[in-house]
Amino acid sequence: MASPAESNMTNGKPRSTYRHGDLRRALIDAGIELAREGGPDAIVLREATRRAGVVPNAAYRHFESRQALLSAVRSAALSRVAQAMEEELAALPRKRRRADAARAGLRAVGTGYLCFAQTETGLFRTAFAAPQAEWGEHEGSYGAGPGGLDPFQLLSRALDDMAETGALAVKRRPDAEYLAWSAVHGFALLVIEGPLQGLGRKQIEALAGRLLDMVENGL
Repeated sequence: MASPAESNMTNGKPRSTYRHGDLRRALIDAGIELAREGGPDAIVLREATRRAGVVPNAAYRHFESRQALLSAVRSAALSRVAQAMEEELAALPRKRRRADAARAGLRAVGTGYLCFAQTETGLFRTAFAAPQAEWGEHEGSYGAGPGGLDPFQLLSRALDDMAETGALAVKRRPDAEYLAWSAVHGFALLVIEGPLQGLGRKQIEALAGRLLDMVENGL
């Protein structure tokens, strides 16, 4: 019986491919790295299989097309956006008035979102680069962070907290997440791929703070 080392040898030479205990996860991880380097356009099934160390045909057992892999990577990228938002929430002081805590929660989810856009630009672009039809195809944990909520749900919960504590008028609560999200996402895009790319870090931070003030006070 051949040893594990021998089973990875062909005619005395190391094999370039190997069996994964979880090939699906390995392909997604490879896709995440490709997205990190070049955004959604960089996710190519053949390159993902090469990085995972398997022959291209092996990928089709798990992903029938590039689009299927892209969708899985997009879910992972959204999950990381949510995680960044959760981390900002977790860092907030606990002892404060409920209304103040709710306002701070809204700012935290916005801050986490903007920070992720700037530090993980490729993943951020990938997370939100999807055709319209795809957004309604998924159920359950698609894009959810460690706490079980996706970025949109985290924003919605923050706004619910504001309405419940009186920090946001109840009559202004319906659909407020679309307004807040549009403002913050638009600013993020201007910073990472628009005319604000040339601004310095301190100026961006100052503008981000003013933007979040505007969102909080303008809803």
